[in-house]
Amino acid sequence: MLAKVLSSALIGIDAILVDVEVDLAPGLPAFATVGLPDGAVKESKDRVRAALKNSGYDFPARRITANLAPADIKKEGAAYDLPISIGILAATGVVKATSLQQYTLLGELSLDGSLKPIRGALSMAVAAKRAGLTGIILPLENAPEAAVVEGISVIGATTLSQVVEFLSGRIPIAPHHIDLEELFTSSCGYGEDFSEVKGQEHAKRAMEVAASGGHNLLMLYVARPQMTIDQYFTFPQ
Repeated sequence: MLAKVLSSALIGIDAILVDVEVDLAPGLPAFATVGLPDGAVKESKDRVRAALKNSGYDFPARRITANLAPADIKKEGAAYDLPISIGILAATGVVKATSLQQYTLLGELSLDGSLKPIRGALSMAVAAKRAGLTGIILPLENAPEAAVVEGISVIGATTLSQVVEFLSGRIPIAPHHIDLEELFTSSCGYGEDFSEVKGQEHAKRAMEVAASGGHNLLMLYVARPQMTIDQYFTFPQ
């Protein structure tokens, strides 16, 4: 029994899609992860086993192989816990395989099945949009970061069982939305910037030193009908 789940890997600040292939074969129970995984990825078998059992799902007593393709790119971090778990459930028929090709899945699992935040959610959302996918499923804490990418459905989940129920069509999860205009407006505390001042390097440097150290600043200038931009920045409104 074979199942394939889409995930993602970071390469610097960019991300690429990763195929997480999970195969269940007859034989003595074993769990192997291949595809150039690092230590955190190799340890996922223990987290996955505990998370599945503690979430109420059976862990198959089969020979399990999880392949992370492409195999020539190193896979780092615990973000593959969720896609590997969903791959196992898809291979056993708990999750419909047809629903897995629409979303990128990412998330670290606690032993109780809850999802922990990951790194690189923004880049991974960009990669999912670039690939033409419907959306991305990831921990709820990462949803605001990924929602900055427009044109893709960002599904934030808190537990493994919630993801299973969503993919099975039994519960809806509203996509996470964020007001980009409000976000960027609130993140900018000042309407002016020294980059708007051309030249006057000594004056700008003196103001920066005074502001950073909380020092007093005496400004002498010839009275004009309008203030210069330096004076506008410094004097209280």
